[in-house]
This record gives sequence, structure tokens and C-alpha cells, in this order.
Amino acid sequence: MKAVILAGGRGKRLRPVTDYVPKPLVPINNVPIMEWQIRHLRQFGIRDIILCTGYKTGMIKDRLRAKNYGANITISSEESPLGTGGAIKHAASMIGDDDSFMVINGDVITDMNLSNMTDVRNSVAVIQLRTNFGILEMCDDNITKFSEKSTIPGVWMNAGVYHLGSEVLDDLPTKGDIETTLFPDYVGRGMLKAVQFEDNLVWQSVDSFKDVEKCSELLTGMTTSQNKSYDQVPI
Repeated sequence: MKAVILAGGRGKRLRPVTDYVPKPLVPINNVPIMEWQIRHLRQFGIRDIILCTGYKTGMIKDRLRAKNYGANITISSEESPLGTGGAIKHAASMIGDDDSFMVINGDVITDMNLSNMTDVRNSVAVIQLRTNFGILEMCDDNITKFSEKSTIPGVWMNAGVYHLGSEVLDDLPTKGDIETTLFPDYVGRGMLKAVQFEDNLVWQSVDSFKDVEKCSELLTGMTTSQNKSYDQVPI
């Protein structure tokens, strides 16, 4: 199975770092974001990877030439921003005749078990909504429970990881985000599934410097754990 990494964003909230390097090369614990993602994909035997890029593509190509990632990595570069849906459609010829493929947003770091999704066609990984604010429960005007930086039970969010059938390539827009074009259409037609991942999942979207710090802490825990170790897949 092939995987598509959507890595074309400018990462404006990570400026000034991203004035000099593209977001996929922003280091976390001295390892670029895209390298963490490649390691994760390789853990599940995915070695054919398409990087959808736009901003500072040349630097990404230089990095790929300089290091052996143990995977067949190709670049699908867009001259102007196409959105997440347009980027996947632009890479259709590289996806080829595969029956299905994985997609991961270029700023997501996770240890989710991708095997849970490969049998569910046209599926979205969902996790319980996470908040950086303290949440509480009340009875009348009395606080009965207070939780700092918790998840919100029963409220699910898009985790930015998808398993898509090849038929979606015809339905994707040439320009636009998959989340606002194809997904609402498929929801209306009953063609989109959710694969739930529980709260002990490691997941972080890297959108700000605070996210980089949080992700660094998570990855430190992952690489020192006996059961969740990216070191098992050396690059």
C-alpha cells in the first residue's frame, strides 16, 4: 500500500523558523517532522510514500538525496496551493492503479495502529476531542469534578489520517480541501466511515511552537517506552 503525506503548507504559525525551512523539515528532538512520519509508516510495512509539497520543495528534495530513508519516496510538487484534496488529485498518477492508499496530514505525529484502518475503506481516523483548557463538571453551581488539559468524552475529532479507495481520485477537486469538498459529499451519501482510536493514543498536530514542545515530550516518552518505540525502525 502507498501512503500520501500532505506536506505543502507554509507553516505560518511556526515563523520565523519556516521562513528558512519548510514545515516538514522543522525538527522535533533533532529529527524532522517528515522523518517521524516516514518511520511510523514503515512500522506498518508502508515503503512507497508520496510527499505532496509546495513551499520550499527544493530543500525537501535535498534532504531526501542526503539521507537514505529506507523507503521509495517520490515528490508531487504543486506550483500554487491546491488544498488537501487538490494535492491528492495532483498526485493521482503516482498513486497509480493501487486499490487504496493511506493519507496523513503533514503536521501529525502519532503512534496509531494503521492496521486498524486498512480493512475499512474510505475511513477517517477519529480521536476524542482534546483541549488545552481545564474542563469541569457541575451540579447546580457546585463544581463536582475538575480536569486539567483533558479529552472531552463523546466528542470526536478528525485525526488527519485517512484510508481512501482509488475511486475517490475521480471525485476530488482539482483545487480545494478534502475536508470541505469530498468528505461532506461522501457523508451525505453514507460513504465515509470512522475508525475510533482510544485516549491512550499518542497524537499531536504540530501547528505552533507550543505544539513542538508538547510533541517533543510525547516523542521522548515513545522512544523510551518498551512497547512504543520508533527506534525499532532505524533510519
